[in-house]
Amino acid sequence: MRIGLTFDDVLLVPKRSSVFSRRDIDTSTLLSRNIKLQIPIVSSNMDTVTESSMAIIMAQQGGIGIIHRFMTVDEQVSEVRKVKRSEMIRIDNPYCLHPEHTLANAKEMMEDKGISGILVTDEKEKLVGILTTRDIKFEENGRVTLADLMSTDLVTASPDITTEEAQKILKENRIEKLPLVDQEGFLKGLITSKDIIKGKDLPTSSKDIKGRLLVGGAIGVKGDFLKRAEALMNVNCDVLVLDIAHGHSDIAINAIKEIRKELGDVELIAGNVATAEGTKDLIDAGCDGIKTGIGPGSICITRIVTGAGVPQFTAIMDCSKIAKQYDVPIIADGGVQTSGDLTKAIAAGASTVMIGGLLAGTEESPGTVSYTHLT
Repeated sequence: MRIGLTFDDVLLVPKRSSVFSRRDIDTSTLLSRNIKLQIPIVSSNMDTVTESSMAIIMAQQGGIGIIHRFMTVDEQVSEVRKVKRSEMIRIDNPYCLHPEHTLANAKEMMEDKGISGILVTDEKEKLVGILTTRDIKFEENGRVTLADLMSTDLVTASPDITTEEAQKILKENRIEKLPLVDQEGFLKGLITSKDIIKGKDLPTSSKDIKGRLLVGGAIGVKGDFLKRAEALMNVNCDVLVLDIAHGHSDIAINAIKEIRKELGDVELIAGNVATAEGTKDLIDAGCDGIKTGIGPGSICITRIVTGAGVPQFTAIMDCSKIAKQYDVPIIADGGVQTSGDLTKAIAAGASTVMIGGLLAGTEESPGTVSYTHLT
């Protein structure tokens, strides 16, 4: 009988170091074949861990969050969209209303989308004004139209303006929003000072080629999984994570193949597996990353209920050996209770580590705060 090891069974032997400063350390790594992160941390696709708030913070710090699938397709799409729109130097499709819309309409959109300003366009989508919180600060009549509230003395720029040029215009005119319009006045985008500042304050954020934060979306293998996958990709979700308790199964392998057939070259991670055989089968089916771990999580009962599983340190070593032959990264999912466990997971062969329980009680995780008054 083979001996299996988990994190508590292992310590790393200290060796001579040539590192002069911790600032010199490069913690960048691959999440999947084509997605690079600045830190090897992924927030789990659990309904108590990752929605848009968590995913935004994770990406800002250089990791990534995977939006869970235990909601409707539209709700998950909305969460992904919130992440993609939270930071982007150039907003291609800014939120707009028409002059005949009311203040009530504007306030509803601002609250729903979490924005502080709305561009106003005519029926031909030509820019005619802008409405910000300053324009409506003392207005209480919700029926007044935007035509009576919006600012029409606009400072605009060409769609091909550079970030440096946009920053100069924003500074010189003491404005926070710079609409981008073509020569005929049609709205083509928006640049905000807030997003430029964020880009400078958080230079190691995980971003796509358009400067938007990276985010992943979880999918299953039954029912609406194809519809869900397609909807997520339509809002620029960066990676799909096909996630079931036992990933080394025909239903998971067939789902991977179906996604490849219908959606083509999307970035796809699948799991969970705990063996080299399971890893190879998922890679052969078309995966760009493998999630490793059967039952090591703090609330997972798979091992208890089924009696099946592999101690996590051993599982990572076994899976990573075969994955490296195909240049496919391993995500160690579960069992991480301390920062030392994260280090051990990477030493065993993981490229990134998925964390759930350690993040579940944070302010950014889903849920409501319950206040108890003690007497």
